[in-house]
Amino acid sequence: MPTMSSAEREAFLADVQIGVIAVERPDRAPLAVPVWYGYQPGGDVVLWTERDSVKEKLIRAAGRFSIAVQDEQPPYRYVTAEGDVTAIEPAQDDEARAIAVRYLGEEEGNAFTDQNLGADSVIIRMRPRRWLSTDYSKE
Repeated sequence: MPTMSSAEREAFLADVQIGVIAVERPDRAPLAVPVWYGYQPGGDVVLWTERDSVKEKLIRAAGRFSIAVQDEQPPYRYVTAEGDVTAIEPAQDDEARAIAVRYLGEEEGNAFTDQNLGADSVIIRMRPRRWLSTDYSKE
């Protein structure tokens, strides 16, 4: 299968895509859930969620997760990245707002952040260490 270079896969992950994270859980199949995320090449995948949500609890317990993003239009492409959690910390307005604006645009993203950023909001960071990718445009 045609794979992406390191620079190509990081650029693809940095594009605005809906991600699907997967994290292990005891006695069940892994949790897989769609998420909004932030990413800059060479940095961490950043998630904004609520403390004590199912995904936050499972990620905290596992200390790692994976994320998959895909292009649903031909020629199909996808990237998965997995790695260890580098931090779970109280969400700061600027990071949460950047994620919301990334997906909703300036006006709606700011309104979403104003309505949803609270004392229980957390930012989860994961440093990608292992990657898989395919780019069918290279065939």
